[in-house]
Amino acid sequence: MRIDVLTLFPEMFECLISTSIIKRAILNKKVTINLVNIRDYSEYNNNQVDDTPFGGGNGMVLMCDPVFKALESVKTDESYTIIMTPRGNIYKQGTAKKYKEIKHLIIICGHYEGFDERIYNLVDEEISIGDFILTGGEIPAMSVIDSVVRLIPGVITEGSLESESFENNLLDYPVYTKPRIYNGMEVPEVLLSGNHSKIKEYREKERLRITKEKRPDLLER
Repeated sequence: MRIDVLTLFPEMFECLISTSIIKRAILNKKVTINLVNIRDYSEYNNNQVDDTPFGGGNGMVLMCDPVFKALESVKTDESYTIIMTPRGNIYKQGTAKKYKEIKHLIIICGHYEGFDERIYNLVDEEISIGDFILTGGEIPAMSVIDSVVRLIPGVITEGSLESESFENNLLDYPVYTKPRIYNGMEVPEVLLSGNHSKIKEYREKERLRITKEKRPDLLER
């Protein structure tokens, strides 16, 4: 899989691609992540990429030309382009599963007061990670990258994916490790029984219980 990120701040992604699972996925050639600096496609001597909005208003708006040119530099027939924006579809685990099947994903990150409206004509999908405002689209883009790359076959073990939160619209079951008793709090006896069928039954019941308590909206789906 190839992921191209169009951003004004490529340095924000350096930690993401140089640590943990993402780094291993890159080293193992499961994914290629390419950072494209939109400023490199500015025609201005000072690499300006934004300007004041027509009609007045606060802040600056990303201009069409550098974004169009940056996208043209990486787009292919296999590309699927998304743009990070508060007005987009709310990102979910099902979306991550869809994206991991794509050979070439392009993510456009905004900044300032948003995009020139004509930029939206370039994309296949608008995505939001929630109903809150961030300084730019870089952190949301990192969330998308992390959630997609971990699903690519061979990046992490299949067993680790089978019972994760949001599978079958359920949250994950509770997990414990040593010591068996800590500050008077004990590990449930069934987990120490060695009876795998009972452990599986317990975990499925706990997934349902926790989802009902914490995220009942998931069950409505």
